[in-house]
Amino acid sequence: MTGPRVLIAPDSFKGTMSATDVADALAAGVHEAGGTAELCPVADGGEGTLDALRPSVPGRLVLHDVTAPDGRRVQASYLLGDDGTTAVIETAAASGLHLIDPETVDAFAATSAGTGELIAAAARAGAQEILVGVGGSGFSDGGLGALAAIEDAGGLGYARLVVLCDVVTPYENAARIFGPQKGADPETVSRLSERLIRTAESLPRSPSGVPRTGAAGGLAGALWAAHAAELVCGIDAVLHRTGFRARLRGTDAVLTGEGRLDDQTVEGKAIDGVTRWAGRRSVPVYAVVGQNRATEAALQQLGIAGVEEAGNPDALRQAAARLTHHMTTTGGTDSRRSWAASRGNEEVKTP
Repeated sequence: MTGPRVLIAPDSFKGTMSATDVADALAAGVHEAGGTAELCPVADGGEGTLDALRPSVPGRLVLHDVTAPDGRRVQASYLLGDDGTTAVIETAAASGLHLIDPETVDAFAATSAGTGELIAAAARAGAQEILVGVGGSGFSDGGLGALAAIEDAGGLGYARLVVLCDVVTPYENAARIFGPQKGADPETVSRLSERLIRTAESLPRSPSGVPRTGAAGGLAGALWAAHAAELVCGIDAVLHRTGFRARLRGTDAVLTGEGRLDDQTVEGKAIDGVTRWAGRRSVPVYAVVGQNRATEAALQQLGIAGVEEAGNPDALRQAAARLTHHMTTTGGTDSRRSWAASRGNEEVKTP
């Protein structure tokens, strides 16, 4: 019996393994169990977005000095396409959560300036389309730092911004929902929220109540309001640009994964996008995750055919081998095609 053909499309396990490392480990397990694997590491706008898009935006990394959320000067890279017209920026690289110490950071003072400096640098380099992945930020300043940095650099000229968002949170809720993980205590969350409300009314158009404007501590909303940025679902944008739909042809199953599977996954995280896109081709999806904390309702909504937990490369390999063996011996690749066909009716917008 011929083994299943599996498309490997995981996100990174934040802080521990890149999406490429995860994909390599999963592919080893698929091969061990007699299947064939095609690798397609993905990202939802957060950490790893630049690497996920590099195959579709061939170019070079440009190193730049930027301002970290706590005011230190650090170095961060952006991707400039070979034709000079497209650039890819990760907020996490310039203004990421890993650049702050939540125990000592002044969460009210934390700034998005570094990301604004990268955006302005890409515009000065001639990029006409700048893709900005906004996951993994370490600030809740409503994008004020980034807007000031862009203005100080002379603006963006004719560059068009496309912001890849990993949440649908509106601007005014950014600090309340995400501030605590960035070091904000309840009093600081309240102050941050009040500032967001004031800032929303001072911008050229108010981002209050607009989905996705709360991504990256409100940076998405500031860029939308002041620079007419297009806000899109990050995972959908990555899947579109990497040709995921075409790569599903002839595939028996998709194997995805991320560090934590929970109820927020269904709000536009990587696994949510992968299952939606696979559903349009009636291809079942299996997942290997670092932690599975999703409720049964969330799992049913996602319609994942099988989930395993694994926290290191060897465990990932073993989990992938077990799932591949299951597909081979039980017809697992057909077990959720009815679900996939129904979920495939959901609209997938391709920016």
